[in-house]
Amino acid sequence: MPKRKSMRLQEYDYSQTNAYYITICTHEKENLFGNVGADSISARMINDVFLETIEQYSNVKCPKYVIMPNHMHAIIVIERADMESAPTIPEIIQTFKRHTTIKYIEMVKQNTLPPFNKQIWQRSYYDHVIRNEQEYQKIWEYIDTNPLKW
Repeated sequence: MPKRKSMRLQEYDYSQTNAYYITICTHEKENLFGNVGADSISARMINDVFLETIEQYSNVKCPKYVIMPNHMHAIIVIERADMESAPTIPEIIQTFKRHTTIKYIEMVKQNTLPPFNKQIWQRSYYDHVIRNEQEYQKIWEYIDTNPLKW
């Protein structure tokens, strides 16, 4: 199989103090999380697992996020003190995807959620290192208005 090209910045430390814009899409962009604005069981589960994932790291915060029918957007902030270890963005996303997949499968087996096609999430995700306040505000506004575009 051909090797996939990494979308991550080469030589960049994704555990350093910064704000990161993240987009994670479902596999084949399947609408697994209800309608926009709907309080579906799957969207609530994704929400709960996302917050639990963020809360397990004392130096990680998420000031803004939105769960859409087939993707989610988030601003994840890592605030690392000198010499303090911090998770990397890839570790945070991997933990989130793993736990949501386990939970989703459990809920399918309980007939709470419908089956899905092979996997819940796309293999990778989009990330952007937020470089300044202007970018931060623009991304914040995009996350706020994204549900209105559906």
